[in-house]
Amino acid sequence: PLKLLQPKTVPKRLGTSQKKPREPQIPRSLIKEIFRHFAKMPVSRDAFQIVEKCSERYFKQLSNDLEAYTHHAGRKTVEAADLEVLLRRQGLVTDKMPLNVLIERFLPLEYRKLLIPVAVSGNKVIPCK
Repeated sequence: PLKLLQPKTVPKRLGTSQKKPREPQIPRSLIKEIFRHFAKMPVSRDAFQIVEKCSERYFKQLSNDLEAYTHHAGRKTVEAADLEVLLRRQGLVTDKMPLNVLIERFLPLEYRKLLIPVAVSGNKVIPCK
């Protein structure tokens, strides 16, 4: 006589995925482009990997510091004042080098228009708060 075939049991999947969630990263091409712009010379692969790790750690530390400043102020939103305090603590913003000068020096015009208030005709200030 024939034996009845028993179906194999398949372990149930949990509702969550098995993959670890990845942190967002700055694209490698952007880091490479920025570094080449300021270095103005060829960069070896080994050196670029070190630059990539350093930039990742730097931006992680920046975001942690901004989060701490915002939490200390009792807010849930990072404001421009938090960023200015952070840049001042790093020595990038001083009395002789205000934030607006850094913005004008290093950012393209479309970003400058968004960050620096400018008076236009009709007594309007852009961007308005």
